[in-house]
Amino acid sequence: MTQEANTVILQIILLLSTLGALVYFVRSGQSVGVRASKRIAFGAFVVLNIYAILRPDDVTYVARALGIGRGTDLIVYLLVVAFVFGMLNTYLRDREISQHLTNLARQIAVRDAELSRREEELAQRLDALAERDAQSLPSTSNRPTSNGRAQESPDTVGDPTDRSRA
Repeated sequence: MTQEANTVILQIILLLSTLGALVYFVRSGQSVGVRASKRIAFGAFVVLNIYAILRPDDVTYVARALGIGRGTDLIVYLLVVAFVFGMLNTYLRDREISQHLTNLARQIAVRDAELSRREEELAQRLDALAERDAQSLPSTSNRPTSNGRAQESPDTVGDPTDRSRA
């Protein structure tokens, strides 16, 4: 194969991978939450990549105009800047998520403490009500009957077929 054929094959591979990254970015479920500025920046990055793949001499011209010797060096510098931007963006998003989780954990802890306090308060109220009801109801054991004699409570009444008591 000639040098030109190898260049064309490499350009096709690079174009397909760039378009694949664009399709993945657009179709991924996470792209809904991505801000418009990030979408525009990524779209511009893809367009510049495609242009750089198809017209590498123009990239060298721009690099020389900026005082950089080669177009490859310019691309590497831009990739470093893009990498730093991506890492900073990831760090900031991670910090935001961590803060959100901390706030959620605090809310859950406060809610659990409030629930425990209310459960204890309710248990105390129920105990007080049960005690009050027990005091207000007359005892059924040893109540006097109409003849003045104490009546045995039902729990002390024996079995009527038991002849040991008679």
